[in-house]
Amino acid sequence: MIEAELKARVRAPKDVMEQLERMAEGREEVYQDTYYDDPSGSLGAQDQELRVRTIREPHSTRTVLTYKGARIDPTSGSKPEHETGVDNPDSVHALLRGLGYVPVISFQKRCRNYKLSSHGRGLLATLVEVPEIEGTFLEVETMVQEEEELPSALDDIRSVMSELGVCEEDFTSELYTDAVAARRVPAPVTEGAPPRTP
Repeated sequence: MIEAELKARVRAPKDVMEQLERMAEGREEVYQDTYYDDPSGSLGAQDQELRVRTIREPHSTRTVLTYKGARIDPTSGSKPEHETGVDNPDSVHALLRGLGYVPVISFQKRCRNYKLSSHGRGLLATLVEVPEIEGTFLEVETMVQEEEELPSALDDIRSVMSELGVCEEDFTSELYTDAVAARRVPAPVTEGAPPRTP
């Protein structure tokens, strides 16, 4: 399966949320994501992802294990994806470590999800806030079987996002992992400047 997805920064989150609420019922979820790689970083070097995600809703919690292959569309960042539910997340974390993988980054995503039907497709629209990144993002995705279906699916997603007021210049393919990692890099100390205090 291939995840066809577009992501954009949202200039007017309240307006977009109001439009989405008219289209479907929103569902609040908090994702705790942990990404793994081998010590040499070969997965990241090959644009692959290995992730354990725990999803907390108001009355339930579930966990999924996800592998994503390298991007097959550099503009959107769409990737082949394989995902399965996990009954015991602690065991999966231990299994991955036992196989030699190490956690490289972990962070939280605060999401409001909307399951939509548009252009004959089932879509998932998600308003996302990551506490360590400024702003709100909109992700719209669907799954396709073959790479040949990807351009059509992305066109349909782009149309939906346009209807929600997203402009072409608002689209981004930057990964949350990269943005969070950049935020966590300590600022360089200027020579001669006094030491920073907490």
